[in-house]
Amino acid sequence: MDYASAGVDIDLEGSAVASLIGALSKSVRKPGTPGAPVDLPGGFGGLIEFGDNLLAMATDGVGSKLQIATQLEQWGGVGIDCMAMNVNDLLCVGAEPIAFVDYVAVPKPDPAIHAALGASLAEACRQARVTLAGGETASLPGIVTELDLSGTALGWLPKGEAITGEHLKDGDVLIGLPASGIHSNGYSLVRKIVNHVGLDYTDEAPFEATHPHRDLHRWTEDGVTLGEVVLNPTRIYCDPVVDLLTEARSDSPFGIHDIHGICHITGGGLSNLLRLHPTLGWDIHSPLPGLPEFEWRQDAGGVETREMYRTFNMGMGMVLAVDAAHAEAILAWLQPRLKGVAVVGHVADHGHRVTHAIDGVEFSHY
Repeated sequence: MDYASAGVDIDLEGSAVASLIGALSKSVRKPGTPGAPVDLPGGFGGLIEFGDNLLAMATDGVGSKLQIATQLEQWGGVGIDCMAMNVNDLLCVGAEPIAFVDYVAVPKPDPAIHAALGASLAEACRQARVTLAGGETASLPGIVTELDLSGTALGWLPKGEAITGEHLKDGDVLIGLPASGIHSNGYSLVRKIVNHVGLDYTDEAPFEATHPHRDLHRWTEDGVTLGEVVLNPTRIYCDPVVDLLTEARSDSPFGIHDIHGICHITGGGLSNLLRLHPTLGWDIHSPLPGLPEFEWRQDAGGVETREMYRTFNMGMGMVLAVDAAHAEAILAWLQPRLKGVAVVGHVADHGHRVTHAIDGVEFSHY
């Protein structure tokens, strides 16, 4: 099985996005004025000018993970998923998320569902340390057939301190931050595999679900169910990354310019790393330990290793590329604050763009 056969063609999506961007006109805001766009390679968030600072914005939704949540009537984690998909992108440009707005679309309103979403969004705001500045709900019978949730996050950073990937260089050290689960990407393939093997999400997980690098959001009392693993909320990396950025901008052994790139491993898996630099490669020779659900899914669906790594995070939800001279200090700062953080590889100049994963599986080259 692969993601395309499940209904999501990553390559086609990339072409569609390129077409969309190509059709957009330039900003009406003049350079140097508030709201004027700031060129940003990688596309993890949009930057605009705002006096001595820059504002950063990102927008995203939960995706088809919501279909499983609706099937199980368990919406406690989806607000966290929505928040994470947005604020984690803002972290990649060096921004501190400060505010969030949500958008809920339903075929018809349901007070119980909206209450569950509200509680989940409140917890998401606590984890991300942001203000819920507003939102919108829409009842759209005939347009939507089930719940959809998306949002937009706002962040800020000092001008001149954006993390864009342009300063990446050969020998930079890659530090991996562990994922809490599947996060919020690849669920079309997840659902196809679960249907293929004939399991219900209420069945006990067909693998040992515990892992030292994550906690599971439980709603049953007996054995961990497949649904509890699949719906485990996306990790929000504001803690510790915002504090790391703050530390780097203060009097510390490392500075903000020693952090050369930050990548949120979302749709497209490790291929996201290729967005940060046009030519440098990424050698991941010591990947973080995989979460048990990924190994089970690969075996159950007969999914090729390359396809797994270009669809899922495989246990690593974020990667920091840092100057080799300060990598040890940055790692020592991170490790007490997030269990499982480790060096996973380095940036390499092969003379062409290339990424390696387990067993040297190559993701892209030219």
